Amino acid sequence: MPPLAFGRPATLLFVSLLLAGCAVGPDYKTPQLDMPAHWGSKKPKATPRPPELAQWWKRLRDPVLDGLIDEAVAGNLDVATAKAKIREARASYRQAVGTLLPGVDGSASLTRSDNGSNVSSGGDVTVAGPFTQYQAGLDASWEVDLFGANRRAVEAARYGLDAAEEDLRATLLTLVGDVANYYVQARSAQARADLARRTAASQRETAALTRTQYNAGSASGVDVANASGQAASTEANIPTYEAAFAEAVHRLSVLTGQPPSALTTRMKAGRPIPTPRLPMPTGIPADILLARPDVRVAERQYAQSTALIGEAEAALYPSISLTGSVSSTGTKLGDLAKSSSISWSIGPSLTVPIFNGGQLRAAVDVTEAQRDQSFIAYRASVLTALEDVENAIVSLGQERIRQGTLSTSVQHYREATRLSRALYQSGSSSFLDVLDSERSLYSAEDSLIESRAAIATDYIALNKALGGGWDGTVNSSKPEVVDRNTGPHFATAPSPRQPSPNAP
Repeated sequence: MPPLAFGRPATLLFVSLLLAGCAVGPDYKTPQLDMPAHWGSKKPKATPRPPELAQWWKRLRDPVLDGLIDEAVAGNLDVATAKAKIREARASYRQAVGTLLPGVDGSASLTRSDNGSNVSSGGDVTVAGPFTQYQAGLDASWEVDLFGANRRAVEAARYGLDAAEEDLRATLLTLVGDVANYYVQARSAQARADLARRTAASQRETAALTRTQYNAGSASGVDVANASGQAASTEANIPTYEAAFAEAVHRLSVLTGQPPSALTTRMKAGRPIPTPRLPMPTGIPADILLARPDVRVAERQYAQSTALIGEAEAALYPSISLTGSVSSTGTKLGDLAKSSSISWSIGPSLTVPIFNGGQLRAAVDVTEAQRDQSFIAYRASVLTALEDVENAIVSLGQERIRQGTLSTSVQHYREATRLSRALYQSGSSSFLDVLDSERSLYSAEDSLIESRAAIATDYIALNKALGGGWDGTVNSSKPEVVDRNTGPHFATAPSPRQPSPNAP
């Protein structure tokens, strides 16, 4: 039978089988989770505004911080690793897609032979002595994806790529938050060290005044010792704050992909602790399903594990492959094109699993258990996200109340210190009143600095909990994180996908 006469019906047969085939296993659908209607225990009076996550760090109003975040995104090694994982996932996806297509291999050979009898046959012609044989051919094979094993593998690879992209967004979110946090820590340490220096200088003046009065006979040696001791005690705090500042700067340098001391000179110039614009809208709890990259990673991994069930189930059913080959052989190169030297073969092959000791069914059970674990991990990530937001909201609200109270406390202690010094100089008050008021003022001012830093930290934590971060659409085909042509791009989390497929 001529090759075309056989090939046409065979092709039509297997195309029909392919079209009639179905992908076994569960189709994935995005899980519907019960979410709270609002944050906190009290229902808001008005509809909450959606969170403003785009460039949230800009609302800290510190250009130095903005520059450090740009440098971190461009140079951080964790981000570079996440981008490399995206490239790996894309290559794996292309590999999976390739299994849906036929495979064709070409071959060619040239052989110089002598059979020892000085006579050989090349086709229909008898050739004496050593002879040359030329051979060329094509081999083709195609596995008919009758039960969807390859299609499920492609689906799983697609979800894996999605998860890798979301992991990059999660890495960027963490990075931006860490840079902002360590920057606040550095500025807080600077502010506390400056306060300690100013307070110590003031206390040294008080000690000098006390010594003068002691020489005049109006103060005791105990007063002089107490005044000098308090000034020294305050100065003793300065090295601790300097060490904290250095550690925060070193961490910032490493986060930007530089040696630990790279930012020391730049950060030495003092700046105030960043003050965010408050209050900020927080939206509704359901927003985190779309904005939190770690939640989206868990959802994509759940989808991937669901698709892998179908791939494992397909192994329980027969598999069909279509193979074919064409070859040509001759003693002369020109003979390869002659019909008399061409041979061909084509035909299907069927493989049926009959007995394997339950291995294939166990493999399905494994994937189903992994799917269930992925779903539990997804639910856990959602609960963790809700907890993060609730904690950040409460912390930020309570810290603002605390800061207001501390501000009032500082005003009163400052007035008390002024009055106690005046009364002591006039001889109307004990020096212990001066020491006590100075100590209380320093403590209150130091607590106020801590509170300002805590508000900035809580603001950062709230934006991270809501899913605010760097847009993950940066070019991931190169080790660099920033596209050198377009530069970095700030945005909120990407718009939600429409996943193709729900585990039972």
